Amino acid sequence: MHLGKYEWKSYAPQSQDCPGSQIEGASQNMRVVIVEDEPPMLTSLRITLNAAGYDVICAASGQEALDAIRDQAPDVVLLDLGLPDMDGKEVLRQARVFTCVPILVLSARLEEKEKIAALDLGANAYVEKPFNTGELLVRMRAALRDTRHYNYVEAKGLVLDMRMRWVKKNGEFVKLTRAQYDLLVFLARAGGEPRSLPEILRAVWGEARKKDAEDLRVLVRQLRVRIEDDAASPRIILSEPGYGYRFGVKPEAPCG
Repeated sequence: MHLGKYEWKSYAPQSQDCPGSQIEGASQNMRVVIVEDEPPMLTSLRITLNAAGYDVICAASGQEALDAIRDQAPDVVLLDLGLPDMDGKEVLRQARVFTCVPILVLSARLEEKEKIAALDLGANAYVEKPFNTGELLVRMRAALRDTRHYNYVEAKGLVLDMRMRWVKKNGEFVKLTRAQYDLLVFLARAGGEPRSLPEILRAVWGEARKKDAEDLRVLVRQLRVRIEDDAASPRIILSEPGYGYRFGVKPEAPCG
């Protein structure tokens, strides 16, 4: 889809060193975050997934889960709802601010309202405990076949690969801070729709951080210097006066 000089592509990368090229076959090098606070279940899942060829990252709390999802760029997440520091649905809500990675809920909560709430918050599947490991692996492969979370954006000489977590400008790699990168990805994933200052602040710094609009304006200026042809006349990170910011192109297939 072309919109002026902008282009958005959603695709599953095919490079040999990219996990996306192996979705249909073995899970070799695919990365999974397991969010589970019960050691026996965590150990069982880790052994099963390691044997299936997954690289496993373990998180025993909601905050550990959010940090791992943000920092480790997993291909899929397995999320228990009963966590010691926050409900798993809150992890879902916060994660969906900044990522579209497939998230499968694994829970002993059988009430229909729990399933509906988790799915409404963005879970890709709800798997009841106890479950068959074969079924779980099938569910994971099905989620991974949905390649909408592999997003690649081109806009005015900017190239953003959200799966591989790199940015180029006019063919050269651009080094961004974590906050700058999170801001860019959050606005890009919004698909050209404006995002409010509170939404952006939560996406970049999280609920626990006390940041204000001035911090965000500084961050936007810094990001524009790095990715715009002319930071004084931005074409990629656009201001919405009195509201927030938006990305200067609409996607062909936004995730959700």
